[in-house]
Amino acid sequence: MRSFDDISAALSEHATTCENIIQEYLATIDARRDLNAFLAVDAERALVRARQVDEKRMGGDAGPLAGMVVAVKDNICIKDWNTTCASKILEEFVAPYNATTIEKLSDADAIIIGKTNMDEFAMGSSTENSAFGRVKHPVDASRVPGGSSGGSAVAVSAGMCTTALGSDTGGSIRQPASFTGIVGLKPTYGRVSRYGLVAFASSLDQIGPFAVTVRDAARLLQAIAGHDERDSTTAKVPVPDYLTALNRDVKGLKIGVPREYFDESLRNDIRAAIETQLDILRSAGAEVRQVSLPHADYTVATYYILATAEASSNLARFDGARYGFRADDASTLKENYTKSRSRGFGQEVKRRIMLGTYVLSSGYYDAYYLKGQKVRRLISSDFERALSEVDVLIGPTSPTTSFKAGEKTDDPLQMYLSDIYTTSANLAGIPAVSIPCGTDGNNLPIGLQIMGKQFDEETVLRVADFLETRA
Repeated sequence: MRSFDDISAALSEHATTCENIIQEYLATIDARRDLNAFLAVDAERALVRARQVDEKRMGGDAGPLAGMVVAVKDNICIKDWNTTCASKILEEFVAPYNATTIEKLSDADAIIIGKTNMDEFAMGSSTENSAFGRVKHPVDASRVPGGSSGGSAVAVSAGMCTTALGSDTGGSIRQPASFTGIVGLKPTYGRVSRYGLVAFASSLDQIGPFAVTVRDAARLLQAIAGHDERDSTTAKVPVPDYLTALNRDVKGLKIGVPREYFDESLRNDIRAAIETQLDILRSAGAEVRQVSLPHADYTVATYYILATAEASSNLARFDGARYGFRADDASTLKENYTKSRSRGFGQEVKRRIMLGTYVLSSGYYDAYYLKGQKVRRLISSDFERALSEVDVLIGPTSPTTSFKAGEKTDDPLQMYLSDIYTTSANLAGIPAVSIPCGTDGNNLPIGLQIMGKQFDEETVLRVADFLETRA
């Protein structure tokens, strides 16, 4: 894995070129095809772009991300590229426009190398739900890389690109970052435009970066953050200089440790790894105190009620009538809907559509969906109270390290519980990052999660960078 600092230094010293860097990454992608991290790689397009950036560098007018090679999760639109969401129903769909994040990356002279594999429509915690085969863990191919952004996480951790974009609806950036030993950041809801992101759950989805270092994640966030007139959910909040938040000490900061995240269900080795990091913060002058999130036990249930409800609505557009897969043997409109959706969607997507339709149905809306919205407000209030007392919250990213492929596929509830520590940040709309925090007895990475106040990515990144530099 190479950081952007390493690449920038080599470019400045004329030891390499963007074109050479692309060729090296392409060779790594070819050598690690077994991981199934990419669904599409356009070598010629990337090389042409690299030559253009090299010319701009020679002219002294290259953007801040010149030389950064980025992989993009395949639910983010890139003009004239297939955007499949790892689903048969969109296998032939070619995006007619660029997502705002892609436009911003282009403006900053980043180079996009390909589209990454994922759980179908971002629904999953292991990247086993792709219609095009599961993604394998780079340390142990028999294990999963987490999900749903598993392809992006593996692309970075296996050295196939410098950084990557993923989407996080309930932990889909942070959990795979934890499993693969890299940095994964979910920004505040509204910090990054969702224009061009295929919707799963619109009130929860957020695009964010994967990176080797916290500094690289901060750089990528800097490039993609900001208000977008095409996305009414983006906030008109100034974007600070995230790099200035780095290389600072943590003296005087107040660190909250949610007691609900450290009960008997948390593995001892994960607990010990996080406590070691808390000791580092204490010794550096930070105040570590226990806080409470009283409604933590309800986060997974609340998340899966609200997320599936929104998914059932958002995915209604994939009906075999307007675009995407259409069954060729349907004789009536109803048959077209039924056959196209039955054949185009995978099992997990069907399960979530059915759950969402159920909780929105007459007679159950008040009992489930409306109640879920009320509990979401309580969960958000818990975080508001806790973060009024401390600067950030620290806890585990996942209750386990990477598990074996197939281990949880027959028990959806156990799979959903993989997100027990991450869904709450999406429900509350706050920023959160996962950083590496040691390894377990099988040499599998452990992740530590840092959560902060809304639009205070600066403090989250500051603490993450401090711990990273002392790892």
